[in-house]
Amino acid sequence: MADLATDEIRDRKTLWWVYGISFLYLIANAICIAKEFFWLNLIPPVLLIAYFAVTRMDKLILFCVFLVPLSVNLASSEVQLGLSLPAEPLMAGIMLLYLIRLIYNGKVNTELLRHPVTITILLYLLWLIVTTFTSQLPVVSAKFVVSKLWFIIPFFFIGYYMFGDFSNTKRFMWLYIIPLTIVIGYTLYMHSLFGFEEDPAHWVMSPFYNDHTAYGAALAMFYPMLFVFTFRMNYSVNMRMISAMLLVVFTVALIFSFTRAAWVSLAVALVFYFILRFNINWKYIVGLALIVIIYVAVSWTDIMISLERNRQDTSDDLAEHLESISNISTDASNLERINRWNSAFRMFSEKPVLGFGPGTYSFLYAPYQLSSEKTIISTNAGDMGNAHSEYIGPLAESGFPGMLTFLAVAIAIVATGWRVYLKLERGPYKSMMLAVVLGLVTYLVHGMLNNFLDTDKASVPFWGFAAMLVAADIAIRRKERKEREAKAAI
Repeated sequence: MADLATDEIRDRKTLWWVYGISFLYLIANAICIAKEFFWLNLIPPVLLIAYFAVTRMDKLILFCVFLVPLSVNLASSEVQLGLSLPAEPLMAGIMLLYLIRLIYNGKVNTELLRHPVTITILLYLLWLIVTTFTSQLPVVSAKFVVSKLWFIIPFFFIGYYMFGDFSNTKRFMWLYIIPLTIVIGYTLYMHSLFGFEEDPAHWVMSPFYNDHTAYGAALAMFYPMLFVFTFRMNYSVNMRMISAMLLVVFTVALIFSFTRAAWVSLAVALVFYFILRFNINWKYIVGLALIVIIYVAVSWTDIMISLERNRQDTSDDLAEHLESISNISTDASNLERINRWNSAFRMFSEKPVLGFGPGTYSFLYAPYQLSSEKTIISTNAGDMGNAHSEYIGPLAESGFPGMLTFLAVAIAIVATGWRVYLKLERGPYKSMMLAVVLGLVTYLVHGMLNNFLDTDKASVPFWGFAAMLVAADIAIRRKERKEREAKAAI
């Protein structure tokens, strides 16, 4: 009885402390607001975030996923730093907490570390760190690498543990799709004010997405998932109807994004679907790819002459806009992309092994432009963005090994997705993993013409999807190992 009384007194004291501190905070905050000092309002959400970071990190990561499409990029030219707020500071905090826990516990998941995707990611990061030390702009490169880490650590390394639970995979998808739908509504409304013309389509999604290409890439990544939610999941009729309506919304958004790369990426993903569906041997695909490469190399001059005859510029007419994809004569967007690629190749020829440093292309490419290749949207300052390719950009920034390590990551992810799809039994989980693979394929194709993995908008789904495939693959490997052991024991 005495112990119960003591516990009751202790609980009352704790409650009074909570009431007292809360009352003092309300008074202090009221005074600060009256004096137009509003920063004290941040204390409750910061404490709530800290609580979830310590007790339920998975919930905090999912909260970050929800924030990403709605976050706004704020850049400072003085410190050469841009942050997507409020999502990226949260990611940075999660990364630091994970690293502290890792150092304190000293436990490493060997299954995850030995996986081919993880190995290639670690090699990719290692080479980025090496080339940071040799960078022409070390501070820029250091910031670039740190930002890569706060994308990869929360959504790949922590995500791997989260996505062992299938429900977290579904939550991740919906928590990106729902806010992206809000952005779509805002974008279509703003676009309607300009009569859905092509030129405003480049910026009406601002401030949530920098331009229509990043917006289109995000739409394309989640488009296969909405197909699965509509036709392949064991959802109720109401949920299927909601998914179907969202599929229509995303279709409209893709059309009016005027993002040619997104349309091409979905077409390639459809082809890849049939390859998986009919289990076409990869040797035939590699052989066909080699034939295409040889044909292009032999016929390069004729191909270029044919492309130069195409003078269809970007247009409000969707058929003409699609035709403008191959216009390398007058289309400013295509010509500027070629200007960026050629600048990157010239930088690569000067520093083929170590490059100029991660994240430095946009600051250093200006002198490598030729006057004959500049377009109406080129600048002498060279301050209009990156190399427009996930594969060519690394050549300039981290040399040939940098490009090879990213290519290795891409190949390992696609190979893992292929294996997972073929090994999983038919059902909702297999259908979702198929959508994940196709979503990643859309981005890897998109990455030939643009690069957004230095932004949260593309990095969060990209590394999250990769973690989903690795979690599924390791689960399959465990099952296969147990089956082999069971057979050996007989």
